[in-house]
Amino acid sequence: MVSAKTKEMVTARRPASLRTLLCFFCLVTCAERASGQTRRDERIYPENFTRILDRLLDGYDNRLRPGFGGPVTEVKTDIYVTSFGPVSDVEMEYTMDVFFRQTWVDRRLMYEGPIEILRLNNLMVTKVWTPDTFFRNGKKSVAHNMTAPNKLFRIMKNGTILYTMRLTISAECPMKLVDFPMDGHACPLKFGSYAYPKTEMIYTWTKGPKHSVEVPPESSSLVQYDLIGQTVSSETIKSITGEYVVMSVFFHLKRKMGYFMIQTYIPCIMTVILSQVSFWINKESVPARTVFGITTVLTMTTLSISARHSLPKVSYATAMDWFIAVCFAFVFSALIEFAAVNYFTNAQIERAKKKPAKCPPVPQTTPVKVKDTEEVLQQNPDTNGNLRKRMNYISHQEPSSHPRAQSTTNISGVGRARPLRPFASGANGSSSTLSRSSPKSESLLSVASSSAQLVKCVPLAAASTPDVMVGTPCKPNTPSLQHLLGPKLERIQMMGNKLELKQTPCSQPTTSGMGGTSKIDKYARILFPVSFGAFNMVYWVVYLSKDTMVAKGG
Repeated sequence: MVSAKTKEMVTARRPASLRTLLCFFCLVTCAERASGQTRRDERIYPENFTRILDRLLDGYDNRLRPGFGGPVTEVKTDIYVTSFGPVSDVEMEYTMDVFFRQTWVDRRLMYEGPIEILRLNNLMVTKVWTPDTFFRNGKKSVAHNMTAPNKLFRIMKNGTILYTMRLTISAECPMKLVDFPMDGHACPLKFGSYAYPKTEMIYTWTKGPKHSVEVPPESSSLVQYDLIGQTVSSETIKSITGEYVVMSVFFHLKRKMGYFMIQTYIPCIMTVILSQVSFWINKESVPARTVFGITTVLTMTTLSISARHSLPKVSYATAMDWFIAVCFAFVFSALIEFAAVNYFTNAQIERAKKKPAKCPPVPQTTPVKVKDTEEVLQQNPDTNGNLRKRMNYISHQEPSSHPRAQSTTNISGVGRARPLRPFASGANGSSSTLSRSSPKSESLLSVASSSAQLVKCVPLAAASTPDVMVGTPCKPNTPSLQHLLGPKLERIQMMGNKLELKQTPCSQPTTSGMGGTSKIDKYARILFPVSFGAFNMVYWVVYLSKDTMVAKGG
C-alpha cells in the first residue's frame, strides 16, 4: 500500500515540472524576438528619419495657432540671465543678455518613434508655428546669429515644443531720482503677445513665480549698482484690439555710494571747511580772505556742474542737489561775512576820523604879572621916568592879540631884538611847541623880551606914546640897568619856558586800537561749524535710514 501511493505522487510531480520548463522556454523565445525587432528598428531609423519629419509637416499650416478655434494656447516661459548690465542713468535704460525659453503644446506635431525627443536646428523653426512674443518696454533687442542663429528647437512625442533663443535686450528703466545717490530702482522687463489676446493665448511661468527667472551671482556686471533680487508678476492690459496678458520681471537695484562720496560729498565738505578757515585770519588781511572766499565759491560751482553730468536733466532736486546747494550757501555766506566785517571796520575808522581832537585841560597856574619888574623899578628909579613909562605901555598891550605884541616888540628893538617865536624856540628846542603855547605864556614871554630890550637900550628922548618909541634910537651903554634887571628878567623867562613845557600836544584819533578780531568773526567761528555739523547729521540720518527701494511686483 505504501509503495503504491509513493509511485502516484512521483507521477503527479513530473507533469508540473514539465509545464514550468515549457513556460520558461517560451519567455526566452519572446524576449529574443523583441530584441531582434528593436535591432531591426534601430537599423531602420536613420533611413526613416526624413520620412518621419515629412509626415509631421504633411498638411501642417504654420499660420494657425495650436488648437485654433478651440481651447486657449498656453505658453510657458522662463528666463536665464547670462549677463546683467550696464545701467545708464542718463538714458534711463539697462542692458542684459538672456536665454529666453518658451514651451507650448502643438498636437499636430505628435509622433510615434523610437526616441522621445527630436532635437532639431533653427531651420525647423520657420516651418512651424511659434508665439509672436515681443518686449513691450524694450528699446532694442538683438537675436544673436554668430556663427549660426542661436536658437534651440525640440519636439517631444506628445507634441510639446521647446523653443529657446539667446537675446540681448535694452529695456527702459523709469527712475525716480529724488533720493539720488541713496536711491534704489526696480527695472522692469515686460513681454507678451503682439497679436493674440488673452482669449486665444496666455502666458504662464514654467517653474512658478519664484524660480522662473534665474540670475547667477557671476552674471551681474554692474559698477554703480548692487542687484538685490528680482520679482515676477503678470497683468492684463486693455487696448482697442482687446485684452492682452503681459508678463513682468522686476530687477531690484541698489546704488553704490562709494563713487559719489569720493567725487562729490567729501570735496564739498572739505571746501566748506576751507571757507570757514578764513574766520581765523586777521581782518586786516583783505587779500588772503578774499582769495579764500572767491576760490571756495568757484570750487563749489565746479563741483555742482560736474555732479550733474552723470544725471539726466530732471526738473526736480535730488538729494545730492540739496547737499551741494547747502554747501554752496555756507561758502557764499562765509564770503558775505567777510564783506560785512570789512564794511563795519571801515565805517568804524571813518567815524573815528570825524571825531574832534581831544586836548587835555590846561593846568591852572597863577597868572604871572610884572610885579617883579615893578619892584625893580621902585628900587631903581629913573630921573626922567622913561623906564616906568615904557613898562606901563607894554603892560597895557598885554590884552591885545599876539601878532600885535610881536610887532611892537620888534619895532621897539629897531631890528636888533629877536622875534618872540625864535626866542621861545631857542628856549624849548622846538618851534612846534611854541605854536601850541597858551596865551598867558605868550604874554609872559612878551614882557620878558621887551624888558630885555629895555635893559640893552636907553632911549635918547623920553616919549609917552608908541609914535615916539618908533623913531627913538637906543644906546648900548647902560651896564648898570642890565646888571640890576638881569636876574629878574631871567627868572621871568624861565617861568614862561616851564609853562610851554607843561603844555601837552592834543591827542589825535588813531586806528591802532581797531585791529584784531571782529565780533562778527568770533560769532562766525562758532555758528558756522555748529550749523554745518547739525546739517550733516540730519541729512545722513534721514537719507540712510530711509527705505529708498522701489518695491514693485512684490
